[in-house]
Parts: sequence; C-alpha cells; structure tokens
Amino acid sequence: MWAAGAVKVRRCLAATSVPLRRCLKLGAAMAKSKFEYVRDFEADDTCLAHCWVVVRLDGRNFHRFAEKHNFTKPNDSRALHLMTKCAQTVMEELEDIVIAYGQSDEYSFVFKRKSNWFKRRASKFMTHVVSQFASSYVFYWRDYFEDQPLRYPPGFDGRVVVYPSNQTLKDYLSWRQADCHINNLYNTVFWALVQQSGLTPIQAQERLQVDEVMTKEVRLPAEMEGKKMVVTRTRTKAVPLHCDIIGDAFWKEHPEILDEDS
Repeated sequence: MWAAGAVKVRRCLAATSVPLRRCLKLGAAMAKSKFEYVRDFEADDTCLAHCWVVVRLDGRNFHRFAEKHNFTKPNDSRALHLMTKCAQTVMEELEDIVIAYGQSDEYSFVFKRKSNWFKRRASKFMTHVVSQFASSYVFYWRDYFEDQPLRYPPGFDGRVVVYPSNQTLKDYLSWRQADCHINNLYNTVFWALVQQSGLTPIQAQERLQVDEVMTKEVRLPAEMEGKKMVVTRTRTKAVPLHCDIIGDAFWKEHPEILDEDS
C-alpha cells in the first residue's frame, strides 16, 4: 500500500513538474514587475543604533472606557492588575524587552540597546507591542473582571522614542513615575471630595483649582481725581511642589515659567 502510494506520488510529481517550474518562473518574473517601484514610497524608520528604544502605549479614551465598565475610583485594582498581566505577556513574547514601567492606562517598554529585532524598525517595535498588549487585554479580561462583561473593544495607541544614554533612560522612567505620583495625589483628593464630601465632579474640580481672586482699589489719573474704581483680577496662587526640576517633565507642565511675557 505504501509502495503503491509512493508510485502515485512520483507519477503526480512527474506529471506536474514542468507546469510547476513554469509557475515558479512566472512568479519570479512578477516579483520584478513594473509595479515594484511603489516600495520606494516606504519611509525608513530605522531606530538609531546603540540607543535604548522605548515604546510607550496609552489607552485611547480610557476615561470613557472606565466609566462604561464601572471602574472603582480613584484606583481599580482589577484594572491595574490586568494592565500588569498584559505587560508580562508582552515581555514574554518579545524577548528583547529588558524592563517595563506602567501606571494607570499606560505602559512603557524598554528594548535592549543592541537589539536588532526587525532591523530596529520603529513601526515594528510599536505595532508588535501595541497589538500584543491590546489582544492580551481582551483575552485576560474575564480573569480580572468576572462579573463585568466587556462592553466594547479597548483601544491603545503607541509611540517610539530612542534615548542615547543610560542617564536619559533613567530620567525618562523617573519622569513617568513622578507623573504617576502627581496624578495619583490629585485623583485621590478629587474622588474623596466626590465620594466622601458629596461634591459633584465639577465642584470638586473647582475646589482643587489654585487660582485666587483678589480685589483692590486703584487710584485713577489726575483728570479723574477724586474718583475710585474697583478692579478685580485673577492671579496664580503659589503652591508648594515636591518634584524633580532636573528632568523635562516639570518644564513641560509649567511652560509659563520660562515664558517671556510671564
């Protein structure tokens, strides 16, 4: 039976060998067709060599996503653990990642300086990380939200940044952690005002504003002597900040400090 089968296979191969060779030749010719010029429009997105490659992904419109899925405020442990699980999955699948840092709805993945993964193409770094993370988020959702069905697919976007030295990489991660502390402090107080003090979200936001209204009397020019006018203006109230001013984060959050008109 095996012998007969072998004969049939050989006959089949012999019968089709010539057409097959013709198809292979035709395929090779088509690969060099006149349409191949369109490849010249592909942009070169190779990341600079010997630099740390960082892919940071963020949840798209996650404020709405959190509301629709009844996330606990200010921090939902289920959502945070799910994000960590997704990050672990990404690191297991993409072995060139050496560290990942996350907070809220974002995660940063750091690739080896000498990584030559997909010839260091930024588009490959970003799309593989984001797609793996997003699919893992959906796949593991029920492990963390047992009683909460997934109402619609979550969305994530990503960006790629290269850092030339160990110090700039450390400063980047320090920036993200400082940002985490600032946001967490604000969110904790904000939701305490809403949940414990009974304020509406708008009232809580107004309570946390740092603008101060000052009213004073000013003397008018001589031609209007004897008359006074009350002028009301808003000024920025000085508040203490315990943060890092060496990194770029502080200056990006407070561009008015270096504004020539300030």
